Amino acid sequence: MYYSEYETESREKRMKRKWKGVQDVLMEAEQSSGEFRARLNALGACARDFKNFEDYGKIPPLRKKDIIQWQKEHGIGWFLNCKPGELSRIYQSPGPIYDPEGREGDYWAWAEGFFAAGFRPGDLAQMTFSYHMTPAGLMLEEPLRDIGCAVVPAGPGNTDKQIEFLTQLPVTAFVGMTSYLKVIGKKAEAAGFDLKNDFKLEKAYVAAEPLPEALRAEVEEMFGITVRQGYGTADVGCIAYECMELGGMHLSNYRHVEICDPATGEPLPDGELGEVVVTPFFTDYPLVRLATGDLSSIDTAQCACGRTARKLTGWKGRADDTAKVKGQFIYPGQAAAVIAKYPGISGWQIQVKSDNGRDALIVICETAVALDEESFVADFQATMKLRPIVEAVAPGTLPEGAPRLVDQRTFD
Repeated sequence: MYYSEYETESREKRMKRKWKGVQDVLMEAEQSSGEFRARLNALGACARDFKNFEDYGKIPPLRKKDIIQWQKEHGIGWFLNCKPGELSRIYQSPGPIYDPEGREGDYWAWAEGFFAAGFRPGDLAQMTFSYHMTPAGLMLEEPLRDIGCAVVPAGPGNTDKQIEFLTQLPVTAFVGMTSYLKVIGKKAEAAGFDLKNDFKLEKAYVAAEPLPEALRAEVEEMFGITVRQGYGTADVGCIAYECMELGGMHLSNYRHVEICDPATGEPLPDGELGEVVVTPFFTDYPLVRLATGDLSSIDTAQCACGRTARKLTGWKGRADDTAKVKGQFIYPGQAAAVIAKYPGISGWQIQVKSDNGRDALIVICETAVALDEESFVADFQATMKLRPIVEAVAPGTLPEGAPRLVDQRTFD
């Protein structure tokens, strides 16, 4: 079973339909987006100059760091074809970036991903993504309701309450991060619960962090469930999603996804590793060739599930100087603003590590004076939305010219 007819259309038909979607975005962006007009002016071009996907790939990608800067300089209206009050919602994601949401149904295009993961009418889904400020909770709840599921809006954290919901309500589906479902399971087991008998879970839909196969297998075995992942961002929503056959993530039918050279922004042949660049078919907030900073490649093999969309081979790392930890992007520039509050810190580095599937964020601070670690942790968490482990070391401990951010995780 499929959620829409688009999932099994021929590649030729799909690409014709997607080119029409891209053209609509191009024409609207030229009319209403100051950001895109600035890119066109720099090229000495107009939207009608781009006749096909090959032409389209010559437009320089839009980078998140530029969105951050230009939203500060020009305001959000510079990017829109409507008044901000005519949108459905405006969120703020880390960076910070303001993320507009239009009014049409399934705006973020997650419904077909949930359906491919086995979500059906009558499921009761526990949503553990945040409903506050960032888009994840509402972004993923509304497609569930479109499918016909009910939702427990649990939000993140408060693990004892999560266990209460999962044991006292007939919750059949979990939505959140795999690492957090594992935390829930371990705590429930420690409290004496039998995860396969006291929980009614059948499936989990996970996102916002890498999913090593070892962690998937561990959580599936713990609960006796299937775990499938989606891949997207706060800016564009769903980019790709797994089906029951696994072997990569089907590209969304509602976005044009390219794999590009991170240095030039030009599309690469299928199978080559490069940066994921996305054009969602939004016209109220037209985004032309948004560079995600994530690395992946395209697999063109036919999938046994019958869906004909090509697949992303999974998350292969970052193309820029950011890292994603527990669903949040870490920007060294944001961290520098926190460090600046503590003049005793002469050098610093953020390290990201993983211990048995759980990410840890460590901030190395070179200082010759006592550091108020409690205050530093609170300031860092308030800005970065993540609680760090602080290691105060003597000045000169870090090598000269050491990078501000080091991601030491490996993903199988």
